[in-house]
Amino acid sequence: MKKLKTSAFIILGIFGFNFPSFSQSKPDKELRMNLNDEGTHYLKTTFTAQLWGRYIDMNPGSTIGGFAIPNNFDIGIRRMRQQIFGMVTNKVFFYSQLGINNFCSISDRKMPIFFHDVLAEYYVTKRSLQVGMGLTAWTGFTRFASPAVASIMGYDAPLFEQNTNDANDQFLRKLSIYAKGKLGKFDYRFILSDPMLASKATTTVVKPLSVNSDFSYMPPHPQTSAYVMYQFLDEESNLTPYMTGTYLGKKKVFNIGAGFQYQSNAMWRNSYINTRDTILEQMFNYAIDAYYDAPIGTKGMAISAYVTAMHLGFGKNYIRNQGVMNPADGVLAGTATINGAGNAFPMMGTGNIVAGQVGLLLPKNILGEKNGQLQPYVMVLHGNFDRLQQGMFQYDAGLNWYISGYRSKLTLNYQNRPIFSSTDLKESDRKSMVILQFQIAI
Repeated sequence: MKKLKTSAFIILGIFGFNFPSFSQSKPDKELRMNLNDEGTHYLKTTFTAQLWGRYIDMNPGSTIGGFAIPNNFDIGIRRMRQQIFGMVTNKVFFYSQLGINNFCSISDRKMPIFFHDVLAEYYVTKRSLQVGMGLTAWTGFTRFASPAVASIMGYDAPLFEQNTNDANDQFLRKLSIYAKGKLGKFDYRFILSDPMLASKATTTVVKPLSVNSDFSYMPPHPQTSAYVMYQFLDEESNLTPYMTGTYLGKKKVFNIGAGFQYQSNAMWRNSYINTRDTILEQMFNYAIDAYYDAPIGTKGMAISAYVTAMHLGFGKNYIRNQGVMNPADGVLAGTATINGAGNAFPMMGTGNIVAGQVGLLLPKNILGEKNGQLQPYVMVLHGNFDRLQQGMFQYDAGLNWYISGYRSKLTLNYQNRPIFSSTDLKESDRKSMVILQFQIAI
């Protein structure tokens, strides 16, 4: 009978159904099935969806289906996630996550659901050391290289910290062996990864080679990464790799962290002297960051703040434009910008980044005790990239309405981004985007 119940739970989890008794009469219950009488062995499932409606002031020359579009309104599914995980013995933990990303009007129809994570983990000790392997987001080199998407404070995660996303990994996840745990106040993760072939990247990886570095199509060398943080106040969970964006006043957390990410011969380019000479270069990224999240006073207020400084070493003059759920599929010939289509801008590249975000959860009595809470926030990103002739500055300002905590949330966000000329590699214009996000999380 227990085997039958377990099988039913997994099938329902995979296809996104929930138990009526939980979803209707007991909305605060976890979707959990105990595998033994003590509840120490269990399976648990969660569901998150983030739905976007946007108005975008498009990059110069952007096209959709071959037609020039100066501005665009669209609706899309930014993320859908289903987690299934649990302790299957006293020593063995299992985690999986499936879903979709970035489904919009130009996407292929019937986009397939795919596994983001599949890992198994062995508890050498309950606290100080666990080891695991699989397709996983256990990675360095910053806090939000592995963000917990249901709890992110802004409309989206700091995507520049997922700096190899879909170039030699799968939506930040890598095939890895890792060790993690807690030693006193220190929380650590060390990872050895087998990068994926850049020739099968779903993002743009340049070929043939140019004088500017990009990810090499050669068989990849192993990648190592790590992230260590010191937890001054409340301890955060490390059951999964995903780091909380904001605790909404439920914890008092102050952490300082540091990490790195290294892969030999990860990049390649041509020599300036002889274009037939291929030069291989390492990828070496490192960063420090600080995170603070704590309640304020007695009326439900809380502050959340994060800052990071990082060096990205992707080889000579590497630059990557990124436009989240980009609604454009082309650029008119002769368009004199380096941004590319749609809402893309040079988000990362060889050089240095300083970024931060801060949000203030307002008192509960502003909307009434039963109507949720508001949280205004700002996010800023500044990059000094070797290839550009001036600094890149991008910012967001938004307002969250937590209708019922993470379970249901509306976010209104304004983004302002730079446009860089392809002639002098300086900022030539700025464009905007307005996003309304509706999140549901169970």
